[in-house]
Amino acid sequence: MSIKSIKARQIFDSRGNPTVEVDLTTEKGLYRSAVPSGASTGIYEALELRDNDKANYHGKGVSKAVNNINTLIAPALVGSGLKVTQQKEIDDAMLKLDGTENKDKLGANAILGVSMAVCRAGAAEKGVSLFKYIAELAGNNNIILPVPAFNVINGGSHAGNKLAMQEFMILPTGASSFTEAMKMGSEIYQHLKSVIKSRYGLDATSVGDEGGFAPNILNNKDALDLIIEAINKAGYTGKIEIGMDVAASEFHKEGKYDLDFKNPASDPSNYLSSDKLGDLYQEFIKGFPVTSIEDPFDQDDWDAWSKLTANTTIQIVGDDLTVTNPKRIQTAVDKKACNCLLLKVNQIGSVTEAIAAHLLAKKNGWGTMVSHRSGETEDTFIADLVVGLSTGQIKTGAPCRSERLAKYNQILRIEEELGANAKFAGKNFRSPV
Repeated sequence: MSIKSIKARQIFDSRGNPTVEVDLTTEKGLYRSAVPSGASTGIYEALELRDNDKANYHGKGVSKAVNNINTLIAPALVGSGLKVTQQKEIDDAMLKLDGTENKDKLGANAILGVSMAVCRAGAAEKGVSLFKYIAELAGNNNIILPVPAFNVINGGSHAGNKLAMQEFMILPTGASSFTEAMKMGSEIYQHLKSVIKSRYGLDATSVGDEGGFAPNILNNKDALDLIIEAINKAGYTGKIEIGMDVAASEFHKEGKYDLDFKNPASDPSNYLSSDKLGDLYQEFIKGFPVTSIEDPFDQDDWDAWSKLTANTTIQIVGDDLTVTNPKRIQTAVDKKACNCLLLKVNQIGSVTEAIAAHLLAKKNGWGTMVSHRSGETEDTFIADLVVGLSTGQIKTGAPCRSERLAKYNQILRIEEELGANAKFAGKNFRSPV
């Protein structure tokens, strides 16, 4: 089945900023995809093409990316004779049309929107669910549902509080199914709201970009204490592990780390060295059930990454460090800088490259955590992606805000479709079997 038409438009993401949506039609129907957008973006990410016209949408318009789809990509693909089941060939054709290392010409947001729509059309052409089609593309014969990593306390660039570290997550690894993991996450989230309200007042229960609470605390340990109290109140002690996304590149200054970076008058004498920050993580690991730390150091502080990874048994996740890019992943493998890839489709810009990034990580003994972005849409593609690749773990926000729940709800539907064949990663989330 070849492509009849491709049409792009500008829509809005969960932060109210413009983003790209693509409609692709074949004789079987219309297949739609929307592209997410990050706030704390790594400097090595593929280019998200924005208009940079300050008079419109604060420069965040995407009419250039939309125009690139409608006037360049669409004619090239519609006239190519390529079938929608030729995912790699279509993605390669778009990369060739762009011709740059970083997708600077067409924009990763333009290429990705089309790539995801092609993938949906390919699944329909094969007459299978999207997650099964992705599994086929990736050569995966063992379908496993992921542990959700719920971001229940927001800080960093995702919230207006003083907290430097960006995400504090709960992973219900003690659940027996995805449905039970959702129940645990939902109940802990509601208990956390009560705990925060009683300690800091009702205005502290407002939420950040990813649905987590954003109480105005400065000490990162306080966030961990709040979560432990909520877990205990919910009755799930011993069944929940904690994950963190530090996003340390956001507060890396003058070769050190400023945990008060949101304060314009922060004192440079209080900045932490890489070693001191590493010591703080070791305290967290010792004192709490912390099982995963993402971006603990700046994206170029390689030695600090390697040192922490060598001195802990927990999962160390590369996001800004690796940006879903095979070259950066290979460097991180060589330097033993981390042991888990954060997979964000819009960091690399096509479905084929995202699958390849996961397979490279897996080949080197790493885990993979599939991830949303802080600026999301109602598109649920990554829910099917995480099941299709069976990476065992996904983070797509708190059990709050529809653009976050859309992904979790889609995995519930997949679980229902799998029925008795549904397997849940649970304690094996780092290397599901």
